[in-house]
Amino acid sequence: MAGMPKSSDETRKRLLAAATKEFARYGIAGARVDRIAKAAKANKQAIYAYFRSKERLFDAVYDAMVVQTIEEVPIDAYDLPGYVGRLYDRYRRHPEVLRIATWYAMERGTDAPHPSALRSSKVKIAAIREAQESGAITIDFSPEDLLVLILNLSTTGHLVSPESLSPNRSYDAVKKSIMNAVERLTHP
Repeated sequence: MAGMPKSSDETRKRLLAAATKEFARYGIAGARVDRIAKAAKANKQAIYAYFRSKERLFDAVYDAMVVQTIEEVPIDAYDLPGYVGRLYDRYRRHPEVLRIATWYAMERGTDAPHPSALRSSKVKIAAIREAQESGAITIDFSPEDLLVLILNLSTTGHLVSPESLSPNRSYDAVKKSIMNAVERLTHP
């Protein structure tokens, strides 16, 4: 939105922040533009002016979430245990990321993959393939399967599952186990 006044950028940021909280809690179908506008201290028309619809606002939130995760936790295919540990930590600091990803899967699971997520996956798969070709990690799994396994392991203990994090285990203990699992999974 080049050339827009600074207050417009601030309004847009407030809308995205409020929408992130709303979508994390209620998903796309349950989110209400009235609550988003109120939380952002903006009027409902601003949502439609910036994003055109609630669904496009969700897409903007999802896109921002993917971009922020890539920036904060870039893949290092030569240190996949470290990568999974950093992802695990990000999800601990930002539980809304997994909530929004879960809502996306439930409400849009049959749609084509989101463009940001697709671009991100292609970069990660290429990095894993390169590390495999160099002999740094196992070739026992396709790069695509290895990525799925690692990404799923990174969510252990964060999603609601009584088996994934017992009250007697700390996040650090779970993180260590996950990193160890990825080390064993990827060892050439």
